[in-house]
Amino acid sequence: MHYVILGAAESGVGAALLAQAKGHTVFVSDQSPIQPVYKEKLHAAGIPFEEGQHTMAEVMKADEVVKSPGIPEKAPVIKALREKGTPIISEIELAGRHTKARCICITGTNGKTTTTLLTYHLLKEAGYKVGLAGNVGFSLAEQVIEDQHEYYVVELSSFQLDDTYDFQPWISVLLNITPDHLDRYEYSLEKYAQAKLRIVRNQDSSNYFVYNADDETIQRHFKAALRPVNQLPFSLHHRPDYQLGAYYIDETDICVDMQPGYFSKTEKLSIAASPLIGQHNRQNMLAAVLCARLAGLEKPQIEASLGTFHNADHRLQPVGEVQGVRFINDSKATNVEAAWYALDGIRQPIVWIAGGTDKGNDYTTLVPLAGSRVKALICLGADNEKLREAFGDVVPHLEETRSVDTAVRRAAALAEAGDVVLLSPACASFDLFKNYEDRGRQFAAAVARYADDLTREEANE
Repeated sequence: MHYVILGAAESGVGAALLAQAKGHTVFVSDQSPIQPVYKEKLHAAGIPFEEGQHTMAEVMKADEVVKSPGIPEKAPVIKALREKGTPIISEIELAGRHTKARCICITGTNGKTTTTLLTYHLLKEAGYKVGLAGNVGFSLAEQVIEDQHEYYVVELSSFQLDDTYDFQPWISVLLNITPDHLDRYEYSLEKYAQAKLRIVRNQDSSNYFVYNADDETIQRHFKAALRPVNQLPFSLHHRPDYQLGAYYIDETDICVDMQPGYFSKTEKLSIAASPLIGQHNRQNMLAAVLCARLAGLEKPQIEASLGTFHNADHRLQPVGEVQGVRFINDSKATNVEAAWYALDGIRQPIVWIAGGTDKGNDYTTLVPLAGSRVKALICLGADNEKLREAFGDVVPHLEETRSVDTAVRRAAALAEAGDVVLLSPACASFDLFKNYEDRGRQFAAAVARYADDLTREEANE
């Protein structure tokens, strides 16, 4: 077969290398410039490629196309391929054809990365041969070339699921479904939900579906996707209306009830050692623990490894404590729901730094939390009008800046020992920063500079 790969970043180059390794001819086409690291991989493999354009005569030679998840259906090259009837698949679909490993696949609007990294950490610490792949930035296809793992933990976005057809996870996890990326789904929450539910479409009685029983959108749309799969719902509460796989007993303990046919007994398991903050992370832990138990990990292994987990940067990440004030970087909170979880999860008084590129946000759900927990709001954005309108009469103090250094120093001045300065923007970052990582790094650096300046001042006194 002849493969054309559209997009030459992590997933596209991984797919190209796998297709070539399986004996197929390959051509790679990217409408944007290709990063040097990926050019080197293609050169080393002798795979022909182009950048800055799609040469349609070359693209149309494909027997099958693997497209980057970032390319929308409305792109002219995709429309042309659809009209011709050329099969279009995702890197995940291609990789799934060539591995016998058990894939634990995790999706949801929020919490995917944390749950993926935690599940991977639990299995890795237990000595399992496990790979980390997908939306966390590692190509599943490239790892499948050597296929040395018995398990893969794979973070999947709705975009990556869109072009899967026969891919069958051993465990699928659906954390939540809230409005996001609706421009890719004709502004339909139902179509977005169905994209997420593709994760379970090929599962059968030998597979497991772990999902959030507290999420109303999952409940509304899952019935249409019912399959003969073993269901393990989880909840923050012991709910009599569900046969739950796991739920919280109190703040520090969960109950894992795997039901007859899974494990022989109900277990109480402590999560007290975990450094994760917030209600959403409590849900993430339930999902990860269920995956770990299904993979055969024992209670003591899980409890010990929860305490050694370090989450990815920019997700409720502690970045310093100065004069009794904790600074937390939650720059990844680019939507309202993520910011809600952050505000809800912190029990101390909060000086909140928010703002950025508004994506049509409705801040209504944040108003009660802001009123009860936020002592000051610092708007860090180019246009803060909607934040002023939503919270100006709710928080005791509100001010604006376009400087991350000023935001940190003003927040510190407004905070007292025992308070938390929280960067949880509820907005995209593209007005003042390259991306949310850049925003988070600049925030952490500003906190470090502030701490250093205080230390020098004290030394000079």
